[in-house]
Amino acid sequence: MHSTLTGLGLTLPVLAAPMAGGPSTAALVVAAAGAGSLGFLGAGYKTPDALADQIAQVGSAGVPFGVNLFAPNPAPVDPDAYERYRRVVQPEADRYEIDLGRVPVTEDNDYWQEKIDLLLADPVPVVTFTFGIPERKVIGALKNAGSLVGQTVTSAEEARLAAETDVDVLLVQAAAAGGHSGILTPDRLPPEIPLPELLRQVAGVTSLPLIGAGGLGTADDVAAALAAGAIATAVGTVLLRSEEAGTSAPYRAALADPGSRTTVLTRAFTGRYARGLTNVFTDRYSAVAPTGYPALHHLTSPIRKAATTSGDAERINLWAGTGYRHATAQPAGSILASLAAKA
Repeated sequence: MHSTLTGLGLTLPVLAAPMAGGPSTAALVVAAAGAGSLGFLGAGYKTPDALADQIAQVGSAGVPFGVNLFAPNPAPVDPDAYERYRRVVQPEADRYEIDLGRVPVTEDNDYWQEKIDLLLADPVPVVTFTFGIPERKVIGALKNAGSLVGQTVTSAEEARLAAETDVDVLLVQAAAAGGHSGILTPDRLPPEIPLPELLRQVAGVTSLPLIGAGGLGTADDVAAALAAGAIATAVGTVLLRSEEAGTSAPYRAALADPGSRTTVLTRAFTGRYARGLTNVFTDRYSAVAPTGYPALHHLTSPIRKAATTSGDAERINLWAGTGYRHATAQPAGSILASLAAKA
């Protein structure tokens, strides 16, 4: 395995990708480390205090781990489009007696500076970014603090831009990945390129080590990514049903019994393209949702929280990659080890 990872004590070339919003727990990260892998805490949507608590939990276990941040790259919503969409989805909120008119248009940056300050004051082994590329001075400061720094890219052109900032590693995310695309142009769909081909394209423009992600559900998928030039892979969807994941009950149930569901790239929930299982919400609103992140995320959040509490999988974001049918209810360490069987 590449020295970038062996230097962290890793022996397994299958990492536990960050999954913001709940699934990436401290227990999942520690379990990944116990298997010889590396797990990531998803800092997205967490307050700085909540992130600090999770870092402390994992840190107390004395294992290597990473933290993934949403780097600012906003897609401001058009006010008229926002209002039209609010009216269109209000019937879903009515089911839970929620008035979306009381949700202000919110264009925040997810506590960006506070989280950077936290990671500089209390450095972690690995820091990665998605959505945007931070300024060189931010990356340099984190590296000076002792962190290995990685950037998510979805194309060769993005890889060129990231390489110019002196990051240590690139996380190459194919469109088959579950959850939000890390594409730097959030108003566009990510290119539908199979991960092995995308890895080869990126390797053609940079010599930085690459970690492949997106649609990995089997040991053969992992082997193909490694053969295409990745030093390791990162998986998320296949860990969603693991014992240690913080996945909600209706989300787990939908993954366990997907029926006729497929996956779709949709901005219906957040105003930014993300891949998830189809449900009533994606069917009704994918075609009419405007670009607008994080404004739409905040708009639909009350609906999603109420639906989760009620066990209503038709109105929550069931983020999942194309390999979702391989997600199983096992210990995370066993899942990661099985995926590395042909590495």
